[in-house]
Amino acid sequence: MAAKQFAVIGLGRFGSSVASTLLGMGREVLGIDKNQERVQGLADEITHVVQMDATNRDALREIGIADFDGVIVAIGEHIQDSIMVTLILKELGVKQVIAKAINFLHGKVLEKVGADRVIYPERDMGERVARSLAGLHILDYFELDPDTGIIELVAPKSLTGKTLRQLDLRGQYGVNVVCIKRKAETNLLPGADTAVEVGDILVLSGKNNQLDVLERME
Repeated sequence: MAAKQFAVIGLGRFGSSVASTLLGMGREVLGIDKNQERVQGLADEITHVVQMDATNRDALREIGIADFDGVIVAIGEHIQDSIMVTLILKELGVKQVIAKAINFLHGKVLEKVGADRVIYPERDMGERVARSLAGLHILDYFELDPDTGIIELVAPKSLTGKTLRQLDLRGQYGVNVVCIKRKAETNLLPGADTAVEVGDILVLSGKNNQLDVLERME
């Protein structure tokens, strides 16, 4: 099966980070920016990178933008351009458009013109920091949607010494154990007979209100 193809429009700090992460995950990435110096500076980091004005509908059509599995609109400094590009992408038939918003109003407009998902990097980072400070054990947090997330936390003492079957986190809290990290090893989708040990790092997914309960366990 061919690797999924993504395009990232806007190669500032956020866009270039998204592109690099996707590449590291084995995805094919096309980086697009109208700034020539920025494009040249990333030529060695991103496999395919082109200089073009993404508000040009014909230029987007010529590169076959509708054939990509997803397009990330990471334009930050020009709100009007990000809105226009998002609209054009949807009109050209792009399957999934993920757009960066700098504030709530910007995000609502992006949703109105067809963005499949709107992300707020500054807000999301603030939430991750707040959660890491408020939770007793939490190391990281990632929002999947407004009600659901993934957390990484050091196993609370009350969970250690028991198997996942005994803990029954899914039955009691509706939370799934994605993986258990133990020293240099990662146990992806651990079985029900896997025991949680002191020092284990648990990666859990579920509703935020249920994850909050686990975050505060002693």
